[in-house]
Amino acid sequence: MAVTASASTLLLASQSMAFEQKIAVVNVQEAINQIPQSAALMQALEAEFKGEKAVIEQLQKDLTFEDENLKRNGSLMSEKETKQLQEKMTKLYQQYQVKVKEFQQKVAQRKNVETNKLFALVTQVVDNIAAKEKYDLVLSKQAIVFSKPALNITSKVVEQVSKLK
Repeated sequence: MAVTASASTLLLASQSMAFEQKIAVVNVQEAINQIPQSAALMQALEAEFKGEKAVIEQLQKDLTFEDENLKRNGSLMSEKETKQLQEKMTKLYQQYQVKVKEFQQKVAQRKNVETNKLFALVTQVVDNIAAKEKYDLVLSKQAIVFSKPALNITSKVVEQVSKLK
């Protein structure tokens, strides 16, 4: 009987402690997507890689031109000319593939670096909000199945990060 009473007391105590905790939920990815710094990041990356993108687009145009040339004039070309054009196209395609792969890797790497900076900024703001509003626990929206909308502080995070430069 004493064991049941002390178990009930512990259960009630833990329930009341759970109600005393102030909990918030934040969708970090949504916050990153909504802040103006993300749009600025995308514009900066676009400008940074504009030249490399133009080179790739030119290679693609050259390939298309040579392919159309082969289709259009292939029957009129000698075997040697056809072979030379095919070799030229093969080299162009190899260059194109190398450039595209390098471009994608560079863009992904730079985007990851910059996104990590935005993540750190959002995390810092979440920490500030948690300290200011005395939250005991801030959970990631992606880690939970359900929460009351009132617990979601994502809009506060977006608002405060948007004020930063």
